[in-house]
Order: sequence, then C-alpha cells, then structure tokens
Amino acid sequence: MTQSSAPDGDGRPLATIKDVTDVLGDIDDATLSAIMDLRPTIADVEEAAMWMSGDQDVFGAGAPLKDVAGEIVSLVAGDDEENFPPTI
Repeated sequence: MTQSSAPDGDGRPLATIKDVTDVLGDIDDATLSAIMDLRPTIADVEEAAMWMSGDQDVFGAGAPLKDVAGEIVSLVAGDDEENFPPTI
C-alpha cells in the first residue's frame, strides 16, 4: 500500500502513508487503507487532526467539517463519533 506525493488537481501534494501515520498516529490497517483510498492531501490530514484535537481557535466551537478531512474524521472516529462535532 503505497501512495505517491504527486499533487492533486489543486497542486497540493497528496499524503503518503507515512504522512498519515505521522499526523494521526497509530491507526489500524483497514482505517489507513480507507483513508488512503480518499487520496487525501497533507492539508486534508492535518485539518482532520486539528479538528479532532478540538482546536476551536482554528474552526470555532461546533463548526462542521466537510470534504475529505470530514471523511477522515469519520473513519478515525468510528464508533466514538459521538465524541466529535458533526461533519457535513
């Protein structure tokens, strides 16, 4: 399971497996695979991590998260999804 760091359509580099695990920590292989299938950028992974950390200075209290970063949060949260604000 490898991922190139080729840019996405917006010119932002795609995240590698190492990028994802460096930012999100140790996650199971199935979740990691599902995240990589989303073809996230490094910015998407960092945004999801900031949101999950509850950094309200960045997003505001209870602000919804959308797009790829929101899908990453949903995948990582799994059954603990009620602990995070909603995604759209």
